[in-house]
Amino acid sequence: MSIRTILFDLDGTLIDTNELIIASFQYTFSHYGMDYEREEIIQFNGPPLVDTFKNISPELAEDMVKTYREHNLAAHDSYVTAFPHVKETIESLKKQGIQLGIVSTKMRKGVKMGLALTGLDTYMDTIITLDDVTHAKPHPEPVLKGVQELGADLQTTLMVGDNSHDIESGHKAGVKTAGVAWSGKGSSFLEGYNPTYMLKDIRDLLQLTEV
Repeated sequence: MSIRTILFDLDGTLIDTNELIIASFQYTFSHYGMDYEREEIIQFNGPPLVDTFKNISPELAEDMVKTYREHNLAAHDSYVTAFPHVKETIESLKKQGIQLGIVSTKMRKGVKMGLALTGLDTYMDTIITLDDVTHAKPHPEPVLKGVQELGADLQTTLMVGDNSHDIESGHKAGVKTAGVAWSGKGSSFLEGYNPTYMLKDIRDLLQLTEV
């Protein structure tokens, strides 16, 4: 049974925000007199910001989130680009009649900025952000909400992401999952979470949607 609905994580999956995220963490840690190595910071990429900062400093977490977001939004357009072949692949999927959506742990403002900057905004049939759910990935709620909004079938839905919580959320929701080999954490890390597919190239999706 071919895939008819694809839900994408955004950062690190469709658009390259890795350097923006690292720079925003570095700025925030510097602002609060903290020192983390680049490799440590990469591990913070994925979960909701508030969870990451609460684990570091519960009393400063809310202020750190605010500092991070201010820097992230201000520097956004200087860093962000779509990954290779993303736009033409998304366009081809749309022409095939595939339903497309975003399921992100970011707030809606940042998600919309990334989609607009890379020209992907017009292709998405639904956008689920941190603002729209009670529980973020890896909870199944965001994926299930995307499925519900599109009236999609769980059996023909695919959740695509670059991080463990994308795969876990998809598994818990009962949809197929795909990791991306260009993940900042590496494909071997993602393979440990047993995605249904591992995409070496975004264009691999075109084979999964062939009727």
